Amino acid sequence: MIEVPQRKDALAGPADASFAEITQRRRGRVRRYFYEHPLAMDAVVVSCYVLLALPTIISSVIEGKWLVTSFLLLIALALWFRRQSPIHVAAAVALLEIAATILNPWGSNVSAGLWFALYAVASARKRPVAFVVLGAASLPLSLLYLFMWTSPSNMDTLREVPENFHLINNIATAVTIMLSNLLATGIGISVRERREHEAEIAAWVARTTQLGKVTERNRIAREMHDVVAHSLTVMVSLSDGAAVVVKKDPERAGEVLGELSRTGRNALADMRRVLGVLRDDSGRPAPLTPLESGHNLSKLLDGFRTAGLPLHYAHTGPALPADPAFELTVYRIVQESLTNVLRYGRSLSRVDVQVARDGDLVTIDVLDDGRGTRDGNAKGSLGTGQGIAGMRERAGIYAGKIGAGPGKNGGWAVHAELNWNGDKGE
Repeated sequence: MIEVPQRKDALAGPADASFAEITQRRRGRVRRYFYEHPLAMDAVVVSCYVLLALPTIISSVIEGKWLVTSFLLLIALALWFRRQSPIHVAAAVALLEIAATILNPWGSNVSAGLWFALYAVASARKRPVAFVVLGAASLPLSLLYLFMWTSPSNMDTLREVPENFHLINNIATAVTIMLSNLLATGIGISVRERREHEAEIAAWVARTTQLGKVTERNRIAREMHDVVAHSLTVMVSLSDGAAVVVKKDPERAGEVLGELSRTGRNALADMRRVLGVLRDDSGRPAPLTPLESGHNLSKLLDGFRTAGLPLHYAHTGPALPADPAFELTVYRIVQESLTNVLRYGRSLSRVDVQVARDGDLVTIDVLDDGRGTRDGNAKGSLGTGQGIAGMRERAGIYAGKIGAGPGKNGGWAVHAELNWNGDKGE
């Protein structure tokens, strides 16, 4: 009975985290909470702005400048909707900042609302759009402070006023506004690029996972083809042989029927194990037993001999590498080759199977002297035409190749070459 080997690159257990889970862990508890509760984050942003503008709000209320207070509160309200419409919010905040500054210059709220608004634009829109909005929103406010007609302090209370103090102060404020808004935009751009990078990685993970699923389906389909095609071919041959000898040699017919029963049971067991990979949703590894070195290959050859093939086997060189996947590849190539001989061959007098290892190179030769093996699509064929393609796929895993065609002295020959480098740790 052939067991499907465990994948060497299979993960060890069910606790493996997806990319989304890894990203969630990297965010930490606080960031993860605000990521999952955006309204809470909106409340924090609005609260931070109100705290920054609170001195101006209090002084405006004391001085009776209710219009300034209204403008600042409108900015706070606008920031609540920055996620839904960041560009419109940025435009509204820029206008309200200018209006509040004209009515109450040098307040604590200077450009604070634009920080959050520009960040929202940069984190939601492409970089060119973010820089255009940055310029459109920051330049008017900076120019306003650059040509501001008042100073932030009472000049009369100062005994010594530095020369050009008013101009220097205005320039410094205008530059500070531009730089702080540029910093907010830069942070937003960085956050957006990080999100895009994470999205690209997530998409790559999804594509890789889907590719892995397709590859696994192909592998299982290949295993099913090998199991079903081989078993049915052998069972048909054994049934035909039993029908012929049942009257002449009942004892021999009993042996053939016994082999027929064993072949059927082995095929069912193989199919259950292959399908178990698909059905095991518990997260536990599927119960797959690696192929035993040489033992199952001997059973395979005995089964074909019982089915009527005049089989001769020879092995030269060192033993095959003790790797389950490599052994299964050799097994399946021999199995498919002999199945084709049994299925299509006529007037067979000898079938030779030779397995040789020379260093890292393992060669497999299956040669028969019959007729009819050249016609793989003959009437009554049980094949699907995928056998040789499947052998090529298996050989390709080990940088090998498969050749199949008429033999030099008639019949059909299959030649396979596999390269093993596992002993070198490559």
